[in-house]
Amino acid sequence: MSTDTPPQADDTTNADLRARIDELEGELAELKTAVEEGPKKMVIIATKGTLDMAYPPLILASTAAAFGYDVTVFHTFWGLEILHEEHASKLKLSSVGNPNTPMPNAIAALPGMDEVTSRMMRKRIADNDVATVEELVQLSLDSGVDLQACQMTIDLLDYDEDDFFSGVTVGVGAATAFQEMVEADIQLLV
Repeated sequence: MSTDTPPQADDTTNADLRARIDELEGELAELKTAVEEGPKKMVIIATKGTLDMAYPPLILASTAAAFGYDVTVFHTFWGLEILHEEHASKLKLSSVGNPNTPMPNAIAALPGMDEVTSRMMRKRIADNDVATVEELVQLSLDSGVDLQACQMTIDLLDYDEDDFFSGVTVGVGAATAFQEMVEADIQLLV
């Protein structure tokens, strides 16, 4: 008695296997095309609200949007100050512990030094025709960047949803931000 499979069964099995491989290769090619041609997504988490830390998320976001990325910036805790319409123009530079301030920490710790270094930085920004924080917020919004304000932080700091620049997305929580990050090609924490 022979244990060999009849030739017809081998041909049928091979044909079925070949058909399945062709089907999977087609699906893979479609996915590859969708990934290569589809929009790229970037998510930035902005957690700091000092003058020097307002620029990185806004510049990165507006630049990525200009390159065709779908960009979301989730602002939480002190990063929320960047989106606050009244506070954005008053962001300060922290002098103490900042290795790039032009003074030693002993002097930087004196009362009023944060205001002095902040004025110096704002003057430097103006002298070099660098966009203000408010201008970068508007540029980002105009570029289609989704600037999101963390609802928990809004509640914690007792802000009102109307305190933010027009166009800022409010009512967003960590779960939404997390889902955005899962779907993103690039995730940054600033």
